[in-house]
Amino acid sequence: MTNQIEITLFGACVVRLAKGGEITGAKHRALFALLVTAPLGRRSRTYLQETLWGLADYESGHQNLRRALSDLRKRLGPVFDAVLTVTSTEIEIDMAQVQIRGSPQDGQFLDDLNVRELAYVRWRDEKRAKPGRVEALCTLSRTRRAQRLQPRVCALPLSVPPGDPELSVAADWIAEETSRMMSRSSLVQVISHLSGRAMSKRHVDVEGVRDTLDVDYLITGALRKSGQDLVADIDFVDTRSGTLLWNRHLHCPARHFTDEASDWLVNVVQTVGRAIAETTLEMARATPLPELPDHKLLIAGATAMHHPTLGDFMRARQMLDEAAERAPDSPQIHAWLGKWYVLNIFKNYTTDRAADTQKALDCTARALDLDPMSSFSLTIDGFARANILRELDVAEDRYSEAQNINPNESLAWLLRGSLKAFQDEGRSAVRATETARRLSPIDPFGYYFDSLASSAHLAAGNYEMAVKLADLSLRVNDRHISTLRARIAALHALDRGDEARTAAQDLQRRFPNFSLAEYRRTHPIAGSRLGNLVTHALEAAGIN
Repeated sequence: MTNQIEITLFGACVVRLAKGGEITGAKHRALFALLVTAPLGRRSRTYLQETLWGLADYESGHQNLRRALSDLRKRLGPVFDAVLTVTSTEIEIDMAQVQIRGSPQDGQFLDDLNVRELAYVRWRDEKRAKPGRVEALCTLSRTRRAQRLQPRVCALPLSVPPGDPELSVAADWIAEETSRMMSRSSLVQVISHLSGRAMSKRHVDVEGVRDTLDVDYLITGALRKSGQDLVADIDFVDTRSGTLLWNRHLHCPARHFTDEASDWLVNVVQTVGRAIAETTLEMARATPLPELPDHKLLIAGATAMHHPTLGDFMRARQMLDEAAERAPDSPQIHAWLGKWYVLNIFKNYTTDRAADTQKALDCTARALDLDPMSSFSLTIDGFARANILRELDVAEDRYSEAQNINPNESLAWLLRGSLKAFQDEGRSAVRATETARRLSPIDPFGYYFDSLASSAHLAAGNYEMAVKLADLSLRVNDRHISTLRARIAALHALDRGDEARTAAQDLQRRFPNFSLAEYRRTHPIAGSRLGNLVTHALEAAGIN
């Protein structure tokens, strides 16, 4: 794939289209400069607003950024969607489509861009102080393509019979809502709904969509009326192989369309997440790491990390290590590695707790050095602080900061709910974990969300719901020790002693080295009301 845009960063800033023409606006060019110098070519919309329109209030900055993107879409035409991926929270530039030219010998960094906002000036001056880093970026651009670490998904508006504008609106809404739900996940890139809408106006074929939008997966299908019902047939396609991964036949009364369609779209999006995760992991198991595509490594590693077997868990670190070798400046990969080390300790797999603790903290520190505004990295750092170091106040600060940056960061809501359970704030724990479950329909490890929600309900005294959620989680992963403990405690609280003892025997069979003494010594909730409930229940169920 040839470069679509050429950018010069030293001396006069030039943003030139490969097919001719230039971007001339100062802030438009500054926007490109900010993106190409970012880790993975990605910045949050909030960061861009504050850096380029810092003197305006938030709403004005939001409008200014949206207007700038609209101007660029008109100027770039189809190149816009080939180069930029725009979501409700982030903007990313595909570095494989960009050629960066020039060197410090050509002049100062962005010498002619007279953008006066203080945040921009500070950023520009930091780059000018260390021109070698930007020069290295130029060299990298000339020598190899940038890695794309996440699979790309596009939801096209469903096709409808001609002559029914209301049905067309419904079909477009389904695609828009599906894209919105998927965009909450940090594991996939979602092509904008406007791009999908533009593609649907052409003669659509899988190869055409794949080559134009560079997508790996496609959601498409048809919508029709049947009496008083609306009927949708939705297909999920692997664009690289042309394989139909699954089909869903969905229907609801037309008069209740918005309410009922939202519910079954959650099921669609959940199935998308599971299909991508499981097919990617299946491929990764059968493919030598050096031959695995960049965009498969991260999701395969994240999926394997949450599988119940030790073999998959250890394979996850190999995949994440390989991803870090290929993209050492990716904060997301270092954060996922940090989570792996935390789970390695929490699952009692570690042979050196102190060393793995330090590795977890090193990973999250590296992630935050690369991008201090990464809500995911802040969340994982909080996870390490709470679950290993018992620094609950620090963890609370990390989760709050992550939510301030991205209110839709589902993992921050989930782990904050777990933290509230540790602190015996059951009602707050339930609210936070339920919010997390609503915000994470695509995550392929939903069992983990159900598990921590079970603990939240346990802390709130909702024992029946705690058992229900634990059972739901264990159907997917029956080796998650936290879920097993929560279920035993809830059964004990419900005076279902025989079931609690059977569950305790199951825990001991799966984790023969588990002991109450070790649990009291290392677990963050030891000594809290919830911790006392769990230890008393485990002891009563026969665990020493």
